[in-house]
Amino acid sequence: MEQHEKYERMTTWPVSRLVGRLAIPTTITMLVTALYNMADTFFVGLLDNTSATGAVGVVFSFMAVIQACGFFFGQGSGTYIARFLGQEQVEDAQRMVSTGFFTAVATGVAIMMLGLSFLEPLAYLLGSTETILPYAKAYLRIILLGAPYMIGALVLNNQLRFQGNAFYSMLGIGSGALLNVVLDPLFIFGLKMGVAGAALATIISQFVSFVVLLICCQKGDNLRVSFRLFRPRRSDYAAILRGGFPTLCRQGLSSISTVCLNFMAGVLGGDAAIAAMAVVAKIMHVAFCVLLGFGQGFQPVCGFNYGAGLYRRVKEAFWFCVRIGTALLLAASVAGWIFAARLVGLFSQDADVIRIGMQSLRWQCVVFPTVGFSTMCNMMMQTMGFVGRSSFLSMARQGIFFIPFVLFLPWVFSQIGLPPLLGVQMAQAIADALTFVASMLLVIGVLRGLSFDRTTDVKMDSV
Repeated sequence: MEQHEKYERMTTWPVSRLVGRLAIPTTITMLVTALYNMADTFFVGLLDNTSATGAVGVVFSFMAVIQACGFFFGQGSGTYIARFLGQEQVEDAQRMVSTGFFTAVATGVAIMMLGLSFLEPLAYLLGSTETILPYAKAYLRIILLGAPYMIGALVLNNQLRFQGNAFYSMLGIGSGALLNVVLDPLFIFGLKMGVAGAALATIISQFVSFVVLLICCQKGDNLRVSFRLFRPRRSDYAAILRGGFPTLCRQGLSSISTVCLNFMAGVLGGDAAIAAMAVVAKIMHVAFCVLLGFGQGFQPVCGFNYGAGLYRRVKEAFWFCVRIGTALLLAASVAGWIFAARLVGLFSQDADVIRIGMQSLRWQCVVFPTVGFSTMCNMMMQTMGFVGRSSFLSMARQGIFFIPFVLFLPWVFSQIGLPPLLGVQMAQAIADALTFVASMLLVIGVLRGLSFDRTTDVKMDSV
């Protein structure tokens, strides 16, 4: 399909049909991405070693850093690619593809070298206890080797998605995830590599995804990655920063919050609490990935139509996604509450892990449906270029609200005679409720501005 035909499709099709068509492959992609993390936790859990399970949870916070970099460059370049294509400025979009990709890979090389140089201090920083440390180092050392192409794969995935070609991103990520599920038991049990085998399976699978995505970029009407077009300019990096900063905040604070969570859980409940919170995080991440996948189907529609000045279509697509997203999370929350013990028990047979995890999971399910509205507000404002508002919302759920509660609520509970660990278990639910309130206050003005279309040149706001 030629770029002009794509423009016509993105700006004239009914938004429900368009979002739905784009959301199916992006949702599958996000679910498959969750499988990367779920598979390691599941198969390592079969070792019946609470410290090994805890190590996967500890290193997960560092993988969030890698993902933060990938999404920063991917969404930072992708939001502008979508808006450039919406204005039919194909050459500018092509240049942004190469700038975002090659800068991201170079960043991955720097992360790998620094991480390997300070491996043990990094493992402690991530929340390792003395018993978890050997497993965390074995897992982390191998994951670091894959950092450059893991980041590169995430950039390509996002850039393809923002071009409206979500099928290719699904194909790339999906191929690696399926391979990961096959390699995990082979390396962990067949080759008796333990937790190191889980890490090796992950980086091999991610490399396959990276190669497939590179090939997909050369197909059809996709914008090509070309080193010849890699001509870094300050304005390009400023654009990536504006578009990707909210995602960097969200993903980066997710890593910091996981470190804080591991620390408090370890102090109050030991390895069992760390493992339990890691399992709950993975379970909730699956449901959240479905929401993100649906929202990522919305973002290209938002970017194209905002760039074209078709503001009422942006607003219509937003409310459609809010309704569907809230319904999906409500169903997930009901299932999570009812089957909490069984879900946690899939990843650990330790009675303490199941007990702590079940309570935490149920608390989160109480307010989880509100995350649908908050997430769509964030994704819409980020795609439209409202950097300040979207950055605040990105930092709110797992940073501004979560970190203070997870650090200080246990102390408050201990003063009033409640179990301190309960404060750790409730922190995410309270943060979600406050983020919902903040989202309503911040999005009101934005939605009012989308009541009328503007077909003249569009100025990209950076409020």
